[in-house]
Amino acid sequence: MCPDHVINVWYTHNGERVGTYNGHNGSVWTVDVDTQSRFLLSGAADNMMKLWEASTGKCLYTWEFPTAVKRVAWSEDDKQILCITEQRMGYQGAIRVFNINREDPSNQDAEPYSEFNPVGSKATVAAFSYDNDIIITGHESGKVAAFDVKAGEEVNSNQRAHLEPVTDLQMSSDRTYFITSSKDKSAKLHETKTLNVLKHYATDGPLNSAAIAPIRPYILVGGGQEAMNVTTTSARQGKFETRFWHKIFEEEVGRVKGHFGPINTIAVHPAGIQYASGGEDGFVRLHTFDESYFKARPYGDLGEPDE
Repeated sequence: MCPDHVINVWYTHNGERVGTYNGHNGSVWTVDVDTQSRFLLSGAADNMMKLWEASTGKCLYTWEFPTAVKRVAWSEDDKQILCITEQRMGYQGAIRVFNINREDPSNQDAEPYSEFNPVGSKATVAAFSYDNDIIITGHESGKVAAFDVKAGEEVNSNQRAHLEPVTDLQMSSDRTYFITSSKDKSAKLHETKTLNVLKHYATDGPLNSAAIAPIRPYILVGGGQEAMNVTTTSARQGKFETRFWHKIFEEEVGRVKGHFGPINTIAVHPAGIQYASGGEDGFVRLHTFDESYFKARPYGDLGEPDE
């Protein structure tokens, strides 16, 4: 994800660059890969969403909309996708859901299976819950909501989940809970079914991304002050570190430095062995967890997953 029209791909095991996905004519704001790493989905400022063959970089299908695509996501079973399009030029912000033809990927439905316009504050992020009939959304007002896909109606909401815009929303591996980050300097863990806040991680800077580590009881968050708001050149001053919090005890347990600008996005390897961070400095940093990460017991056996 970058303010560039080219998508790059690297191998995670050695950091070797594999190639690029060429086809967008505007900044690519969002990408998501299905669970099999077979297909890649992308959305960009050229008002297009594209489906790619992940292994070859071949563009299989393109959807075109009236405004920019700000978020894309796959469902848990890889049979559906969603996208959020920008509220602009007289067009309302919209969430669209498409069924995906995996047998003949170049032959997709041009029209969405469902389309709806969230009333009030616009949606900034979204993901499918454990049930494909429900989509979880985060909004500019700080609200977190649940929408019925078929009816296109809001069925639940937490109006005060955050005090400022929600910047990221990532599901747990079983999708029964999820993490959000916000410009209000906090990340929160929510229960998918009720939208109740389970845990609260308060930081001292605006956050752009938050991720849940599988296997280990940690939350990763990143963000930092915008460059124009930083009065010194110190990276510490700008708070450009990936910060690790204990998921259960809500305490910070470590930081990883490296970026020289705000961190825009964090993603953890599905097996929990690595994480990647993308920054405003133009770098993607791939970190592999060492043995101490897996063996550390900052609270003894409390809060540790069963072996």
